[in-house]
Amino acid sequence: MAFRDLREFISRLEAERELQRMEQEVDWNLEVGAISRRSNEAGLPAPFFQKIKGYPAGYRIFSEALSNHRRIAIAMNLDPDTPVKELIQEYLKRKRQPLKPVLVSGGPCKENIRTGDDVNLLEFPVPHIHASDGGRYIGTWHITVCKDLETGWTNWGMYRHMLHDRNHIGMLAGPPTHARRIMKTWEDRGRPMEIAIAIGVEPISTFCAAAPVPHGISEVDVVGGMRGEPMELTRCESVDLEVPATSEIVIEGEVVPDKMMEEGPFGEYTGYVGGHKEPRLVIRVKTVTYRNDPIFTMMNEGMPVSSTHATQSVTRSAECYEMLRNLGMPVTGVYEFAEACTLMVVVAVRPGLVRADEIAYGVWSSRLRANTPYVIVVEDDVDPTNLGQVIHAVVSKCHPNRGIVKVERTVGTALMPFLSRHEQRHLLGAKAYFDCTWPADWDPSDVPQKCSFDAQYPPDVREKALAAWRRCGY
Repeated sequence: MAFRDLREFISRLEAERELQRMEQEVDWNLEVGAISRRSNEAGLPAPFFQKIKGYPAGYRIFSEALSNHRRIAIAMNLDPDTPVKELIQEYLKRKRQPLKPVLVSGGPCKENIRTGDDVNLLEFPVPHIHASDGGRYIGTWHITVCKDLETGWTNWGMYRHMLHDRNHIGMLAGPPTHARRIMKTWEDRGRPMEIAIAIGVEPISTFCAAAPVPHGISEVDVVGGMRGEPMELTRCESVDLEVPATSEIVIEGEVVPDKMMEEGPFGEYTGYVGGHKEPRLVIRVKTVTYRNDPIFTMMNEGMPVSSTHATQSVTRSAECYEMLRNLGMPVTGVYEFAEACTLMVVVAVRPGLVRADEIAYGVWSSRLRANTPYVIVVEDDVDPTNLGQVIHAVVSKCHPNRGIVKVERTVGTALMPFLSRHEQRHLLGAKAYFDCTWPADWDPSDVPQKCSFDAQYPPDVREKALAAWRRCGY
């Protein structure tokens, strides 16, 4: 059964020892962030803060909902120890079986409604997460909802939102993003774009909001397929949008036309402070609705692994695999290591059927991967999800000169740590691919033999060896 709301998911995580209730009072100013960051870097359970300094009893913060593959498997109602290769294939399978949402009247998110002058976002325990952050960030693990006026397509995304004051928040959404493209349809009609932010939703909703679902595809339909049950949505109070009915907190508003406020910097998914303080989009909040005793959700971006890294290692790998297969590429596996912060993808191919450059440019041809600076191409005797095997392929099969191919003056992003300030401002980047395949013009007898358990021993000998180890209790 799918989780109805965040609270059911929290109970399941606690039963699986993937959650730790923090009963002592903690400070929203850096202390919550520090505990969450340690949780990520040490592989500890997801912290659930029960008492927040300066806030009423019942106002809680839940952090790092999906920061490892066990929690993702639990969210998908699978065995917690499901291997990541199976999570990727299960994602693709369910994505192909979308379910339309159902509209319900009201819902738990309507238990409290604040409009107009009664709106005060400072009522919620919004954390100051990193010492270097430009302010308190109200949107780090949530859903941002907006609708294309030309097509009627509703997009669920995840964009960072900095809290400016009681009824204004910032938004980082650059030109390549779906939200920025949708906003153009509103600007062309001289209207401010309506927007809604749902905080504290059931886990698959945030999982899919953070996924690279292609333009025009409804994330909420994909959520239904992932859950095996339609998502229940409810209408917003002051904007023409729908949000999950069991959301903990819903913020409704509009992007203020021709107005910018300074936003950033923020500790980002690259593991570094990302985005300088710059004038960026502003949302004027019109209405806030929330549950009794609301649970505020957050994520501490930074050095891997965080919820972004873990979820996108599944979703981005799956989407890239499907994209390359649709191009007719003989791909056997694709994986983006969580530790690579979305900056590197490993692609395994059938030997002799495709060149590494075809794979690399196929990857970069998609919007999904246009900003991926590193592509590693291996053969199908390498498991792309096995870091040890990938490292060995790089050092043993990639020629230091001809095997590493650099591409200059490509599209970059403002958050790439290795780019200069000039390159970040003008979205200039660079890429490289690593060819870890044996050259096609080599004589087969010149190809080195692999010395491994699978390659060096016939099946009957391997089975005897395995049986011997089983008898020893392994």
